Amino acid sequence: MILRPSRFALLAALPLLGVSACGDRDREQPATEAASPASDEASRLRDSIESATFTPPESDDDNGSTTDGSSDGQDGIGASSEPDRGGAVAGELEDARPEPAMVRAQILLDRTRFSPGIIDGLGGENSRQAIAAFQEAHDLEVTGELSAEVFEQLTSGDTDRVLTDYTITEEDAAGPFIGEVPDDMQALGELETVGYADAREALAEKFHMSPDLLDALNPDVDFGRAGQTIVVASTGSAEMDGEVARVVVNKEESSVRAFDSDGDLLAFYPATIGSGETPSPSGTHTVRAVAPEPNYTYDPSRLSSSSGGSAVVIPPGPNNPVGSVWIDLSRDTYGIHGTPDPADIGKTASSGCVRLTNWDAEHLAAAVEQGVEVEFI
Repeated sequence: MILRPSRFALLAALPLLGVSACGDRDREQPATEAASPASDEASRLRDSIESATFTPPESDDDNGSTTDGSSDGQDGIGASSEPDRGGAVAGELEDARPEPAMVRAQILLDRTRFSPGIIDGLGGENSRQAIAAFQEAHDLEVTGELSAEVFEQLTSGDTDRVLTDYTITEEDAAGPFIGEVPDDMQALGELETVGYADAREALAEKFHMSPDLLDALNPDVDFGRAGQTIVVASTGSAEMDGEVARVVVNKEESSVRAFDSDGDLLAFYPATIGSGETPSPSGTHTVRAVAPEPNYTYDPSRLSSSSGGSAVVIPPGPNNPVGSVWIDLSRDTYGIHGTPDPADIGKTASSGCVRLTNWDAEHLAAAVEQGVEVEFI
Protein backbone atom coordinates (compact mmCIF):
# COMPACT_ATOMS: atom_id res chain seq x y z
CA MET A 1 0.00 0.00 0.00
CA ILE A 2 1.38 3.40 -0.93
CA LEU A 3 1.55 5.89 1.89
CA ARG A 4 0.42 9.25 0.56
CA PRO A 5 0.66 11.96 3.20
CA SER A 6 -1.07 15.24 2.60
CA ARG A 7 1.00 18.23 1.72
CA PHE A 8 0.69 19.36 5.33
CA ALA A 9 1.79 15.99 6.64
CA LEU A 10 4.74 16.09 4.29
CA LEU A 11 5.74 19.49 5.62
CA ALA A 12 5.56 18.26 9.17
CA ALA A 13 7.49 15.11 8.42
CA LEU A 14 10.06 16.70 6.14
CA PRO A 15 10.46 20.33 7.20
CA LEU A 16 13.83 20.68 5.54
CA LEU A 17 13.08 18.61 2.47
CA GLY A 18 14.18 21.08 -0.12
CA VAL A 19 17.09 22.50 1.77
CA SER A 20 19.38 19.72 2.67
CA ALA A 21 18.89 17.60 -0.41
CA CYS A 22 17.39 19.55 -3.33
CA GLY A 23 17.17 22.18 -4.28
CA ASP A 24 -15.36 33.61 -35.33
CA ARG A 25 -15.06 29.86 -35.27
CA ASP A 26 -18.59 29.10 -36.55
CA ARG A 27 -18.23 31.00 -39.83
CA GLU A 28 -16.96 28.95 -42.72
CA GLN A 29 -13.72 30.36 -44.05
CA PRO A 30 -12.86 30.43 -47.74
CA ALA A 31 -10.42 27.74 -48.75
CA THR A 32 -7.82 30.32 -49.68
CA GLU A 33 -7.84 31.55 -46.07
CA ALA A 34 -7.72 28.11 -44.47
CA ALA A 35 -4.17 27.32 -45.52
CA SER A 36 -1.00 29.18 -44.64
CA PRO A 37 2.70 28.58 -45.13
CA ALA A 38 2.99 27.83 -41.42
CA SER A 39 0.17 25.27 -41.39
CA ASP A 40 1.50 23.68 -44.58
CA GLU A 41 4.92 23.32 -42.99
CA ALA A 42 3.38 21.83 -39.84
CA SER A 43 1.44 19.34 -41.95
CA ARG A 44 4.63 18.35 -43.78
CA LEU A 45 6.42 17.96 -40.46
CA ARG A 46 3.68 15.69 -39.16
CA ASP A 47 3.78 13.54 -42.30
CA SER A 48 7.56 13.34 -42.22
CA ILE A 49 7.55 12.25 -38.57
CA GLU A 50 5.01 9.50 -39.22
CA SER A 51 6.89 8.21 -42.27
CA ALA A 52 10.43 8.81 -41.05
CA THR A 53 12.98 6.08 -41.64
CA PHE A 54 16.55 5.68 -40.49
CA THR A 55 19.18 7.17 -42.79
CA PRO A 56 22.78 6.20 -42.05
CA PRO A 57 25.32 9.01 -41.75
CA GLU A 58 27.16 10.14 -44.85
CA SER A 59 30.75 11.22 -45.16
CA ASP A 60 31.91 14.76 -45.90
CA ASP A 61 32.43 13.81 -49.53
CA ASP A 62 28.93 12.46 -50.12
CA ASN A 63 26.33 14.94 -51.41
CA GLY A 64 27.61 17.78 -49.29
CA SER A 65 26.46 16.24 -46.04
CA THR A 66 28.20 16.90 -42.77
CA THR A 67 30.16 14.56 -40.57
CA ASP A 68 27.32 14.41 -38.05
CA GLY A 69 25.15 12.56 -40.53
CA SER A 70 22.76 15.40 -41.34
CA SER A 71 22.06 16.42 -44.90
CA ASP A 72 19.69 18.83 -46.57
CA GLY A 73 16.33 17.35 -47.50
CA GLN A 74 16.70 14.17 -45.42
CA ASP A 75 13.92 13.12 -43.10
CA GLY A 76 15.98 10.32 -41.56
CA ILE A 77 18.90 10.81 -39.24
CA GLY A 78 22.29 9.23 -38.96
CA ALA A 79 23.70 7.29 -36.11
CA SER A 80 25.71 10.26 -34.86
CA SER A 81 23.40 13.08 -35.85
CA GLU A 82 22.01 13.95 -32.42
CA PRO A 83 22.94 17.45 -31.28
CA ASP A 84 24.61 17.36 -27.89
CA ARG A 85 22.15 19.45 -25.96
CA GLY A 86 24.30 19.28 -22.90
CA GLY A 87 26.96 21.39 -24.58
CA ALA A 88 24.80 23.63 -26.72
CA VAL A 89 24.12 27.21 -25.86
CA ALA A 90 20.58 28.54 -25.64
CA GLY A 91 20.72 30.29 -29.00
CA GLU A 92 21.77 27.09 -30.76
CA LEU A 93 18.86 25.19 -29.23
CA GLU A 94 16.36 27.87 -30.22
CA ASP A 95 17.54 27.66 -33.82
CA ALA A 96 17.64 23.85 -33.90
CA ARG A 97 14.93 22.10 -35.89
CA PRO A 98 13.43 18.76 -34.85
CA GLU A 99 14.63 15.74 -36.81
CA PRO A 100 11.52 13.77 -37.84
CA ALA A 101 13.14 10.38 -37.27
CA MET A 102 14.38 11.46 -33.86
CA VAL A 103 10.89 12.62 -32.89
CA ARG A 104 9.51 9.23 -33.97
CA ALA A 105 12.23 7.34 -32.12
CA GLN A 106 11.82 9.39 -28.94
CA ILE A 107 8.05 8.79 -28.87
CA LEU A 108 8.52 5.06 -29.42
CA LEU A 109 11.16 4.95 -26.68
CA ASP A 110 8.76 6.78 -24.37
CA ARG A 111 6.03 4.25 -25.19
CA THR A 112 8.32 1.32 -24.38
CA ARG A 113 9.27 2.99 -21.06
CA PHE A 114 12.82 3.84 -22.08
CA SER A 115 12.25 7.50 -21.41
CA PRO A 116 14.29 10.02 -23.44
CA GLY A 117 13.11 12.73 -21.07
CA ILE A 118 11.58 15.57 -23.02
CA ILE A 119 10.49 14.77 -26.60
CA ASP A 120 12.05 17.48 -28.74
CA GLY A 121 13.40 15.85 -31.90
CA LEU A 122 16.88 17.14 -31.04
CA GLY A 123 18.29 14.05 -29.39
CA GLY A 124 21.25 14.54 -27.08
CA GLU A 125 22.57 12.74 -24.04
CA ASN A 126 19.20 11.69 -22.60
CA SER A 127 18.23 10.08 -25.90
CA ARG A 128 21.61 8.35 -26.09
CA GLN A 129 21.12 6.96 -22.60
CA ALA A 130 17.60 5.73 -23.45
CA ILE A 131 18.82 4.11 -26.66
CA ALA A 132 21.68 2.43 -24.82
CA ALA A 133 19.29 1.05 -22.20
CA PHE A 134 16.97 -0.15 -24.99
CA GLN A 135 19.90 -1.85 -26.75
CA GLU A 136 21.02 -3.56 -23.57
CA ALA A 137 17.49 -4.81 -22.83
CA HIS A 138 17.14 -6.22 -26.36
CA ASP A 139 20.58 -7.85 -26.54
CA LEU A 140 21.85 -5.39 -29.14
CA GLU A 141 25.30 -3.85 -29.31
CA VAL A 142 25.27 -1.04 -26.78
CA THR A 143 26.41 2.16 -28.49
CA GLY A 144 23.79 4.72 -27.47
CA GLU A 145 23.47 5.61 -31.15
CA LEU A 146 20.32 5.40 -33.20
CA SER A 147 21.05 2.73 -35.78
CA ALA A 148 19.06 0.90 -38.45
CA GLU A 149 18.83 -2.06 -36.08
CA VAL A 150 17.47 0.03 -33.21
CA PHE A 151 15.06 1.91 -35.47
CA GLU A 152 13.78 -1.35 -36.96
CA GLN A 153 13.29 -2.86 -33.52
CA LEU A 154 11.37 0.20 -32.32
CA THR A 155 9.15 0.56 -35.38
CA SER A 156 8.46 -3.13 -35.96
CA GLY A 157 7.44 -3.55 -32.34
CA ASP A 158 5.00 -0.64 -32.47
CA THR A 159 3.33 0.21 -35.78
CA ASP A 160 0.80 2.69 -34.37
CA ARG A 161 1.02 6.33 -35.35
CA VAL A 162 3.29 8.36 -33.09
CA LEU A 163 1.28 11.59 -33.31
CA THR A 164 -2.37 12.05 -32.49
CA ASP A 165 -5.09 14.71 -32.55
CA TYR A 166 -6.15 16.11 -29.19
CA THR A 167 -8.98 18.53 -28.44
CA ILE A 168 -8.13 21.10 -25.78
CA THR A 169 -10.57 20.73 -22.89
CA GLU A 170 -12.06 23.34 -20.58
CA GLU A 171 -9.88 21.89 -17.82
CA ASP A 172 -6.76 22.30 -19.95
CA ALA A 173 -7.61 25.94 -20.59
CA ALA A 174 -8.64 26.73 -17.01
CA GLY A 175 -5.25 26.42 -15.35
CA PRO A 176 -4.57 27.82 -12.84
CA PHE A 177 -1.75 29.58 -14.69
CA ILE A 178 0.60 32.00 -13.01
CA GLY A 179 2.38 33.72 -15.88
CA GLU A 180 6.12 34.03 -15.47
CA VAL A 181 7.38 31.74 -12.73
CA PRO A 182 9.45 33.70 -10.19
CA ASP A 183 13.07 32.75 -9.66
CA ASP A 184 13.08 34.14 -6.13
CA MET A 185 12.12 31.72 -3.36
CA GLN A 186 10.40 34.41 -1.31
CA ALA A 187 8.24 35.34 -4.31
CA LEU A 188 7.39 31.68 -4.90
CA GLY A 189 6.32 31.39 -1.26
CA GLU A 190 3.79 34.19 -1.72
CA LEU A 191 1.90 32.29 -4.43
CA GLU A 192 -1.23 30.24 -3.74
CA THR A 193 0.02 27.54 -6.10
CA VAL A 194 3.11 27.20 -8.27
CA GLY A 195 1.18 26.31 -11.40
CA TYR A 196 2.19 26.25 -15.02
CA ALA A 197 3.05 29.55 -16.63
CA ASP A 198 0.40 29.08 -19.32
CA ALA A 199 -1.63 26.48 -21.21
CA ARG A 200 1.19 25.99 -23.72
CA GLU A 201 3.56 24.80 -21.00
CA ALA A 202 0.86 22.61 -19.44
CA LEU A 203 -0.02 20.89 -22.71
CA ALA A 204 3.61 20.38 -23.69
CA GLU A 205 4.30 18.66 -20.38
CA LYS A 206 1.07 16.64 -20.55
CA PHE A 207 2.35 15.04 -23.74
CA HIS A 208 6.03 14.89 -22.71
CA MET A 209 7.00 17.42 -25.40
CA SER A 210 9.13 20.51 -25.61
CA PRO A 211 7.08 23.68 -26.09
CA ASP A 212 9.05 24.33 -29.29
CA LEU A 213 8.00 20.99 -30.81
CA LEU A 214 4.40 21.66 -29.76
CA ASP A 215 4.62 25.03 -31.53
CA ALA A 216 6.15 23.51 -34.65
CA LEU A 217 3.28 21.06 -34.98
CA ASN A 218 0.64 23.67 -34.09
CA PRO A 219 1.70 27.06 -35.44
CA ASP A 220 -0.29 30.14 -34.38
CA VAL A 221 -2.55 28.15 -32.04
CA ASP A 222 -4.01 29.75 -28.92
CA PHE A 223 -3.45 26.87 -26.52
CA GLY A 224 -5.60 28.61 -23.92
CA ARG A 225 -8.80 28.27 -25.97
CA ALA A 226 -10.82 25.11 -25.35
CA GLY A 227 -12.30 23.20 -28.28
CA GLN A 228 -9.31 23.46 -30.60
CA THR A 229 -7.81 20.28 -32.00
CA ILE A 230 -4.03 20.12 -31.86
CA VAL A 231 -1.34 17.60 -32.82
CA VAL A 232 0.57 16.03 -29.96
CA ALA A 233 2.82 13.07 -29.19
CA SER A 234 1.01 9.79 -28.61
CA THR A 235 2.83 8.82 -25.45
CA GLY A 236 2.92 5.64 -23.42
CA SER A 237 0.64 4.35 -20.71
CA ALA A 238 0.66 6.13 -17.38
CA GLU A 239 0.77 2.74 -15.64
CA MET A 240 3.82 0.56 -15.13
CA ASP A 241 3.67 -2.83 -16.83
CA GLY A 242 4.57 -4.74 -13.71
CA GLU A 243 5.19 -4.29 -10.00
CA VAL A 244 8.35 -2.46 -8.95
CA ALA A 245 10.47 -4.33 -6.43
CA ARG A 246 13.74 -2.42 -6.73
CA VAL A 247 14.92 0.94 -8.01
CA VAL A 248 18.53 1.58 -9.03
CA VAL A 249 19.94 5.10 -9.23
CA ASN A 250 23.11 5.17 -11.32
CA LYS A 251 25.02 8.28 -10.29
CA GLU A 252 27.67 8.05 -13.00
CA GLU A 253 25.13 7.49 -15.77
CA SER A 254 22.56 9.93 -14.34
CA SER A 255 19.72 7.46 -14.67
CA VAL A 256 17.05 5.62 -12.73
CA ARG A 257 15.92 2.06 -13.49
CA ALA A 258 12.92 0.19 -12.06
CA PHE A 259 12.98 -3.62 -11.82
CA ASP A 260 10.43 -6.25 -10.86
CA SER A 261 11.04 -9.05 -8.37
CA ASP A 262 12.55 -11.26 -11.10
CA GLY A 263 15.11 -8.60 -11.98
CA ASP A 264 13.42 -7.68 -15.25
CA LEU A 265 13.70 -4.05 -16.29
CA LEU A 266 10.34 -2.26 -16.19
CA ALA A 267 11.38 1.33 -16.91
CA PHE A 268 14.37 3.57 -17.56
CA TYR A 269 14.45 7.30 -16.82
CA PRO A 270 17.12 9.99 -17.33
CA ALA A 271 17.83 11.85 -14.12
CA THR A 272 19.57 14.79 -12.55
CA ILE A 273 21.66 13.61 -9.60
CA GLY A 274 23.85 15.27 -6.98
CA SER A 275 27.27 16.73 -7.66
CA GLY A 276 30.63 16.21 -5.99
CA GLU A 277 29.94 19.21 -3.77
CA THR A 278 26.41 18.09 -2.86
CA PRO A 279 26.41 14.34 -3.52
CA SER A 280 23.50 11.97 -3.57
CA PRO A 281 23.58 9.25 -0.92
CA SER A 282 25.25 5.90 -1.42
CA GLY A 283 24.12 2.41 -0.56
CA THR A 284 20.62 0.97 -0.31
CA HIS A 285 17.63 2.76 1.15
CA THR A 286 13.88 2.23 0.98
CA VAL A 287 10.81 4.16 -0.11
CA ARG A 288 9.24 5.63 2.99
CA ALA A 289 6.28 7.51 1.49
CA VAL A 290 4.89 9.00 -1.71
CA ALA A 291 3.59 12.56 -1.60
CA PRO A 292 1.71 13.89 -4.64
CA GLU A 293 1.67 17.67 -4.97
CA PRO A 294 4.21 18.30 -2.20
CA ASN A 295 5.10 21.66 -0.78
CA TYR A 296 8.75 22.62 -0.41
CA THR A 297 10.52 24.15 2.56
CA TYR A 298 13.40 26.45 1.76
CA ASP A 299 15.57 27.35 4.75
CA PRO A 300 18.55 29.49 3.72
CA SER A 301 20.18 29.03 7.14
CA ARG A 302 20.88 25.42 6.14
CA LEU A 303 22.83 26.43 3.05
CA SER A 304 26.54 27.17 3.25
CA SER A 305 26.26 29.74 0.44
CA SER A 306 23.36 31.59 2.05
CA SER A 307 23.56 35.18 3.23
CA GLY A 308 20.73 34.61 5.69
CA GLY A 309 16.97 35.00 5.68
CA SER A 310 13.98 33.18 7.07
CA ALA A 311 12.55 29.86 5.96
CA VAL A 312 9.92 29.86 3.23
CA VAL A 313 7.26 27.25 2.54
CA ILE A 314 6.58 27.11 -1.20
CA PRO A 315 3.12 25.77 -2.07
CA PRO A 316 2.46 22.77 -4.32
CA GLY A 317 2.33 22.87 -8.09
CA PRO A 318 4.19 21.48 -11.11
CA ASN A 319 6.60 24.42 -11.06
CA ASN A 320 7.38 23.90 -7.39
CA PRO A 321 11.14 23.23 -6.97
CA VAL A 322 10.39 19.52 -6.38
CA GLY A 323 7.77 19.32 -9.11
CA SER A 324 4.51 17.41 -8.98
CA VAL A 325 5.45 14.46 -6.76
CA TRP A 326 7.94 13.46 -4.05
CA ILE A 327 9.09 9.89 -3.35
CA ASP A 328 10.48 10.06 0.16
CA LEU A 329 13.46 7.86 1.00
CA SER A 330 14.54 6.38 4.32
CA ARG A 331 17.62 8.63 4.20
CA ASP A 332 16.28 11.82 5.80
CA THR A 333 15.66 14.79 3.49
CA TYR A 334 16.47 12.78 0.36
CA GLY A 335 14.00 11.72 -2.28
CA ILE A 336 13.18 11.18 -5.93
CA HIS A 337 11.01 13.96 -7.29
CA GLY A 338 9.83 15.99 -10.28
CA THR A 339 11.15 19.25 -11.63
CA PRO A 340 9.92 22.58 -12.99
CA ASP A 341 12.52 22.39 -15.77
CA PRO A 342 12.17 19.11 -17.72
CA ALA A 343 14.59 20.24 -20.45
CA ASP A 344 17.36 20.48 -17.83
CA ILE A 345 17.15 16.84 -16.69
CA GLY A 346 20.60 15.27 -17.03
CA LYS A 347 22.15 18.63 -17.92
CA THR A 348 22.79 20.01 -14.43
CA ALA A 349 23.46 18.70 -10.92
CA SER A 350 21.04 18.60 -8.01
CA SER A 351 21.67 19.29 -4.35
CA GLY A 352 21.66 15.58 -3.61
CA CYS A 353 18.14 14.45 -4.51
CA VAL A 354 17.18 12.66 -7.71
CA ARG A 355 15.18 14.71 -10.21
CA LEU A 356 13.08 13.28 -13.02
CA THR A 357 10.68 14.97 -15.39
CA ASN A 358 7.31 15.37 -13.70
CA TRP A 359 5.75 12.70 -15.92
CA ASP A 360 8.52 10.20 -15.24
CA ALA A 361 8.42 10.90 -11.51
CA GLU A 362 4.63 10.43 -11.51
CA HIS A 363 4.98 7.18 -13.47
CA LEU A 364 7.48 5.80 -10.97
CA ALA A 365 5.60 7.11 -7.94
CA ALA A 366 2.41 5.35 -9.02
CA ALA A 367 4.27 2.02 -9.14
CA VAL A 368 6.32 2.00 -5.92
CA GLU A 369 5.15 1.08 -2.48
CA GLN A 370 6.50 1.71 0.99
CA GLY A 371 9.53 -0.50 1.57
CA VAL A 372 10.70 -0.79 -2.07
CA GLU A 373 14.50 -0.80 -2.16
CA VAL A 374 16.32 2.13 -3.77
CA GLU A 375 19.98 1.41 -4.44
CA PHE A 376 22.48 4.14 -5.33
CA ILE A 377 25.45 2.91 -7.34
